[in-house]
Amino acid sequence: MTMTTEQSATTQCPRTFDSILEAIGNTPLVRLNKIPEPDSADVYAKCEFMNPAGSIKDRMASFIIAKAEREGLLKPGGTIVENTSGNTGMGAAMTAAAKGYKSVFTMPDKMSQEKIDGLRAFGATVIITPTDVPGDSPDHYVNVAKRIADETPNSFYMDQYHSQWNIEAHEVLTGKELYEQTDGGKVDAIVIGTGTGGTVSGIGRYFKKMGAKTKIIGVDPLGSVHYHFYKTGTLPTPYVYKVEGLGEDIKCEAFDPSVVDKMYQVNDYECFTTARRLVREEGIFAGGSSGAMVHIACQIAKKLGKGKKVIAICPDSGSRYVTKYLSDEWMKMHGFFEPEKGLGLIEDLIDRSRKVISLPETSTVGEVIESLRTNGISQIPLTDSSGKPTGIVHEVDILRALQDGSATTASPASTIANPLGGLLHPKARVEELYGVFGADQVALVYESNQILGVVSQIDLIEHLSKHSK
Repeated sequence: MTMTTEQSATTQCPRTFDSILEAIGNTPLVRLNKIPEPDSADVYAKCEFMNPAGSIKDRMASFIIAKAEREGLLKPGGTIVENTSGNTGMGAAMTAAAKGYKSVFTMPDKMSQEKIDGLRAFGATVIITPTDVPGDSPDHYVNVAKRIADETPNSFYMDQYHSQWNIEAHEVLTGKELYEQTDGGKVDAIVIGTGTGGTVSGIGRYFKKMGAKTKIIGVDPLGSVHYHFYKTGTLPTPYVYKVEGLGEDIKCEAFDPSVVDKMYQVNDYECFTTARRLVREEGIFAGGSSGAMVHIACQIAKKLGKGKKVIAICPDSGSRYVTKYLSDEWMKMHGFFEPEKGLGLIEDLIDRSRKVISLPETSTVGEVIESLRTNGISQIPLTDSSGKPTGIVHEVDILRALQDGSATTASPASTIANPLGGLLHPKARVEELYGVFGADQVALVYESNQILGVVSQIDLIEHLSKHSK
């Protein structure tokens, strides 16, 4: 997987291209020499920031646009519309400029000014939307992009979060390239971020199709939905995090969990501090999401030990974050120069010896009342025939229903149950509870068709009081 400078000079021939788009891909694998701990597996950075518009999204953006042309969905003089955290927009804006299309992008307001200015430099129109809005809000950047596409004649909406072409791009381009770079999949693990999910899904599909034994590892930031969707099949309550180009607050159809072998969570501190080390210790000028991949890759490398190989996909360049994590002032202002204070895992808050009281979703309101009274509890989950929770009933739900006459004791309990927004895996981090409690929910800890615990705010308070001691 490595070659000397002399070998590189003799094996690589000078090339000319008819378009900047032909320069996409063939990014190098670079060994990390200082960040991995001693006696760890070899860790390689896949330097996707060396694509012409500066990120791995160049591959997917140019692929989808070319596919749309072939399918007759994008015609000369047309407008490309997309929602983006910046990198897909840059790839699409570059492609639009090279091919003569107009482009319009929507972007959440947490994204760096460098990304906004970069898009506008390509001639794109950029519309900034609020970050902290739910996925079904008309102001969410995905919904704004859809509305613009509907209102713009001769437009093509890329739909990166849900397009299967996203996965296909990374299967036939990124996955194939990695497979060939590793002598036919001779690598033990590949660590990949889950933004839209297309990269991890495409690479995973190609390696699985080729029969490689490589473990496909997904990485998701605290506050995103992918980790919990992978673990529980349901969506948690998302909340705002600072790292860009990683994670999402909606379910993405471009994410295929079936080809992912394991998922890890990272926090902003781990992303930014590792990314700064990449720049200063390895000379690799990559973004905060690259820090996340390298952080997890080094954890895996330590477990695997010498003689193994791990690849960390480094999606974009640090040039887009000079005023953010690469700024000492910004890091200090957001508390990232303080020692990281992890709060542990959700499983630390639950007593597995205590059975969680639940009822079938076919139960009546009267049966719920009796169970609450008998067991001295204030809420009760409802489950389907497999034991998977489908909703939760609180005392106040019963009070309101009986008071306004919308239910009686004979009514199905499911008619007054609340949807689940706080379903967490026991290996999730304690910090995830803040998003759940911020939405006035309790957390259900769930694994393998079994509710392991119910965590309320007082449980977290007690945990924090012990932690502070």
